[in-house]
Amino acid sequence: MKSSITKLEGILWSIALPGFPQLLVGLWFKGTLFVLLEIIINIQSNFNLGIMYSFLGETHKAADILDYQWLMFYPCLYMFAMWDAYKIADGHKGKYSFLPFVMSAYMVTVGLMYSPRVYLFGKFIGPIFLPILFVIPGVLLGLLIRAILIRVQ
Repeated sequence: MKSSITKLEGILWSIALPGFPQLLVGLWFKGTLFVLLEIIINIQSNFNLGIMYSFLGETHKAADILDYQWLMFYPCLYMFAMWDAYKIADGHKGKYSFLPFVMSAYMVTVGLMYSPRVYLFGKFIGPIFLPILFVIPGVLLGLLIRAILIRVQ
């Protein structure tokens, strides 16, 4: 068990599986809760199967097998666990550091909701790749709002 982790380490372990960074620093309850919630949502939504079909180019099949009601919980859990790992890293508490994570969770959820209707250059992007693309505007919007709030104060 490590006494602390870096921000990058926390984010990368969270990308691998939400809860891993918390377990790494000895936050057993929180880490176990994140891991269990991730597994429950993953299984109930058929997320892994959706990822597999998407990477095989069968995005319509991915859209058909996913349970969107369950999958809509995933972005918030994922980004919250990632923010928590970022927050506990090195004991740093930057002002408004949560905003890029919050806005990413929001934008990924919006991307998931619109994914059944979005085609790019005549190709169906699907419920896996479109929400991933929505991370970028989410992070940028969160950083912009954070910069504005810091400047205003």
